[in-house]
Amino acid sequence: MIEARGLTKRYGPKTAVDGVSFTVRPGTVTGFLGPNGAGKSTTMRMIMGLDRPTAGTVTVNGRPYAEHRSPLTEVGALLDAKAVHTGRSAYNHLLAMAATHGIPTKRVDEVIEMTGLQSVAKKRVGGFSLGMGQRLGIASALLGDPKTLILDEPVNGLDPEGVLWVRNLARYLASEGRTVFLSSHLMSEVALTADHIVVIGKGRIIADAPVGDIVDGAQQRTVRVRTPHATQLAELLTSDGATVTSDEPSLLVVTGRDAAGIGELAAAQGFVLHELTPVTSTLEDAYMALTADSVEYQTESAQQHVGHGAAGATAAPAPTDSLEGAQR
Repeated sequence: MIEARGLTKRYGPKTAVDGVSFTVRPGTVTGFLGPNGAGKSTTMRMIMGLDRPTAGTVTVNGRPYAEHRSPLTEVGALLDAKAVHTGRSAYNHLLAMAATHGIPTKRVDEVIEMTGLQSVAKKRVGGFSLGMGQRLGIASALLGDPKTLILDEPVNGLDPEGVLWVRNLARYLASEGRTVFLSSHLMSEVALTADHIVVIGKGRIIADAPVGDIVDGAQQRTVRVRTPHATQLAELLTSDGATVTSDEPSLLVVTGRDAAGIGELAAAQGFVLHELTPVTSTLEDAYMALTADSVEYQTESAQQHVGHGAAGATAAPAPTDSLEGAQR
């Protein structure tokens, strides 16, 4: 279990994490989401004792990380897959880690096989692809067979098979009663993997709830309607209190009326419908709504550049986790 209470981190005048409190419970996969610069990496570093909190506390399995006598068997973490001596082989890197905790060589072989590194285990890490580096980072996190896993962007650089493997691994570990805390920018993947979500924005917690509750909170009764009578149907729906938008001719997006009501109204007027599709919200929809006021770098809508070609397009600033990256 991970418990943060009033956790705060300031770098000079800048507050990276502002009094956050949350609990990550065993037996569940908890997703940690937020825009770049929101405080995710800083929070994870404080959990692992790599950054000292300005105020507040955070414990893992009842103690601050630094107070555990055998940290690798309590907490496994992937925070920076590149934090490996590039001249070492994957096998020797894991062997050196194991030696610090009296972990048998047999376990090194097990995590190498578990993470699919057998064919490159004796090769130098400096020649690894991004995906292989991620697998080694996950192997390092699993080495001590820990009760708690903290994984920062674990699917970064992995191919589809690797992404599926991480998803299944996270859910399997949680089913064993372990605590799994992971961050990701892939909303679709978090929706398939996580049971619970903690969302941080501008250093503060803005949501902490089961995935279903967060998605339901953003739910709007929206229906896509495609019809050759779009103009007439839109007028009828608007006069009936619905909100109607349109991105293209013959297509309506209707909020405030369900599909059955729209279908009955169209049938009564003799309007032909080519599509009548209820649209449900996704975790990405909910996330975008929650973090709309917390994004540090705003980009312009792509629609503003449609028709201008390459010459008319402007480059938006690349989103960077500037504060957190500077502290690594």
